[in-house]
Amino acid sequence: MRSLVLPAFKELTLREIGVARCDYFLKQLAKRSYSRAKHARVVLRLALSLAVRHEILPRNPMDHVARLHRKKTIPDAFTIGEVQEIRVAIKAWESRRMLAGPRPDRQLGQIVEVMLGTSARIGEVLAIRLQDLDLEGPIPTARIAATIISRKGEPTHRQDHPKTDRSVRRVALPSFALQAIRSRLLRSGDTEPDALLFSTRVGTPHTTNNIRRLLRDVMDAAGIENVTPHRFRRTVATVVNDAQGALLASELLGHTDPRITMQHYIQRSETVNPVTAEHLEWAFGRAG
Repeated sequence: MRSLVLPAFKELTLREIGVARCDYFLKQLAKRSYSRAKHARVVLRLALSLAVRHEILPRNPMDHVARLHRKKTIPDAFTIGEVQEIRVAIKAWESRRMLAGPRPDRQLGQIVEVMLGTSARIGEVLAIRLQDLDLEGPIPTARIAATIISRKGEPTHRQDHPKTDRSVRRVALPSFALQAIRSRLLRSGDTEPDALLFSTRVGTPHTTNNIRRLLRDVMDAAGIENVTPHRFRRTVATVVNDAQGALLASELLGHTDPRITMQHYIQRSETVNPVTAEHLEWAFGRAG
């Protein structure tokens, strides 16, 4: 309410807030951010509903505001070559010669490897504890069961559940992610089950914004654009979909509906599976 709605309405009385004004406000906000406009719509509707309940307004203007339409976006994923470029850039940054200050502890590269190996969101990766890891079983796994939260006025902390119930999952670790985790454990020396796999030098949780900022700075220095943690997640979804289909990709990402995965995470290939030619040849080729 304070950040989105009040700046546009604080000089108005309730009776001056009509359908046209609300509609214009939301459309202008949606041009900058669909999600902000969606949140503002909810808050504005609730506030004006309260005014109707107290008989200050005869009806809620929001009942007649046009629907918001999200612009269709095509999910973008990294190519294998781009992933290798990112790895090389991070390795060069972590190995650079330092004239002063502490040397990089290589956590950024390890975090990226775990994101690529698990499909986990950046907050979920930063929330992995040692007790969530099973590295000695026949199939090494990591349990994704929490996320990192940073709220204004509160210390950054580990929230003991991820985005949704379906997001709780145990993921098999590919060898590159397993190697990154073992390297991290060797360097940190932590053995307490409750200890975070990735943490600051004083043992507190990383904020997701700090990791995003660090990744952006390293990529900017290397001249690589459009690298975000969530794009790694879309890359994993695309690779798994291409190999085994959307259902497995959805399960790996912890989505409740494969349609979410298809719409927002999988980069569509324009090349249709060539097996179609074999089926058509079998059906129609003999007729010729």
